[in-house]
Amino acid sequence: MANASPPPPPYSSSSSSAYPPRPLKSALRSRQQKPPEVLERERALLARLPAADLSREKPIRNFLATRFYKFVLLTIHLLFGIYLKLRWAYHNILNRGLSILYYHHRTPQLIRKDVKELEERGKLPEHVSVILEYERGGLDTLIDEVSEISCWCASAGIKTLSVYEQTGILKSYISTSHRSISQRLHSYFGRSRPRLRVHAPPLSSLHEPGGEGREVDLEVIFISEEDGRESLVDLTKTLCDMAQRGKIASEDVSVELIDAEVTENTISEPDLLILFSPSVVLRGYPPWQIRLTEIFHVQDNSGVGYQVFLRALHRFAKTEMRFGR
Repeated sequence: MANASPPPPPYSSSSSSAYPPRPLKSALRSRQQKPPEVLERERALLARLPAADLSREKPIRNFLATRFYKFVLLTIHLLFGIYLKLRWAYHNILNRGLSILYYHHRTPQLIRKDVKELEERGKLPEHVSVILEYERGGLDTLIDEVSEISCWCASAGIKTLSVYEQTGILKSYISTSHRSISQRLHSYFGRSRPRLRVHAPPLSSLHEPGGEGREVDLEVIFISEEDGRESLVDLTKTLCDMAQRGKIASEDVSVELIDAEVTENTISEPDLLILFSPSVVLRGYPPWQIRLTEIFHVQDNSGVGYQVFLRALHRFAKTEMRFGR
């Protein structure tokens, strides 16, 4: 035991083969073996990395900040909800008050009195268009709304009314709509009801019995989504085909030509478009016909009402058409 030699030190050269190389040395050795372009790329990536946040985490402060943000968000949501409720109440009370104050009692003289000032100033539109929804109340409700609006237009002296319904179901019930409008006009005007014409382009029109060839007092036109973009596409195909066959030159295609073709095949450009919906949703309304049309709607309104129709006429009288000037 006294002659036993002491163990070699752990880092001596004699024991270097017994211990594996250290990770740091192996990493340095592998780093030295990388090509220069790889090292340059690593240095560029490290320079773009965000600096490490060495500050101590503060869980209490983070918790309070999160709670504060949630409180602010809930407060904004609550205030906005209160604002929407107050706005809805205001518009609902206003519409109810106007409907009572300006109720027409199915008397054309009262409607004429409501628009007399506009007519004297020459601010009454000649062509009014409306957007109605078939899904809201069914076919009977839709035809009833068309009949009521037609009587308002006839009483106010408006010559043309175009009714847009997206699905085009009114085009299949022209005779039924004509009969309903005629009966409603009789309840307003009696025996001296205006002469009526109901049609849907490109279908044939339907006149009052014995009124063919005579000037009508009210023209009701039914249009749908197919009279919009699809009609423009068909017109474009027709013009291209005629140009390829040499019947017309490309210089002959102008805005005036397209406007004349669209007006002949569908409707002329309305002066006023009335939406009986709480927001402006055109539902595929023909885009070419409303380039310069005044669009009117009432917030938080979801029904066809005379007060909306009357407010639209008065709003139209206040507009100024600048035509790009």
